[in-house]
Amino acid sequence: MAGKHSQKAEALMKRLGLTYEHIIAFRFAINVAIATTIVWVTLRLIHDTNPIWAIASMVAASDPEPQEAGRMFKARLSNVFVGCVVGLAFLLIGGANGWMLPLALGTTVLISSLVIRIKTMWRQAPITSAVVIAAGITHSSATTGIEYGLHKVGEVVFGCLVGLFVSWAMSKLWLIQVPEEPAKLSPQEKK
Repeated sequence: MAGKHSQKAEALMKRLGLTYEHIIAFRFAINVAIATTIVWVTLRLIHDTNPIWAIASMVAASDPEPQEAGRMFKARLSNVFVGCVVGLAFLLIGGANGWMLPLALGTTVLISSLVIRIKTMWRQAPITSAVVIAAGITHSSATTGIEYGLHKVGEVVFGCLVGLFVSWAMSKLWLIQVPEEPAKLSPQEKK
């Protein structure tokens, strides 16, 4: 049964002039559309007024190939965690002072790049740290920065989980086989 389905799908792809990359792109577009709907509706139901962090995280953790989605999920979450912890620590130690921002971001980059060492998404760590500290500075309150930072991290985790789940579910519902490489002829076979 799967062989017939695969043959029909390959025939349709050829007839439409679609490559494997086209099909992957379509599935990725559908993944993102479904996951965006889930994130948007869910956060609106709980009255979250700005779901952009969750949506951005969902897109970053989405991929038409679940293994890649899992890798992106791990990378994003690790770096968001580092950024949040460092940002919160600097807010608790130094308060909502503007001069804390460059020190915190520098520290975050060093921890992310030298200790965590997950290069994919390592820019996420200082971005998250900046969000946490900037919230404290703009509201002149370390407590507000901590609250805002934790809220944003929750949105990031939620978005990443939705992206990962939709990528996994779509890979089960819509199987896409990687095209086989054409067999290479040995020098004797070429003669």
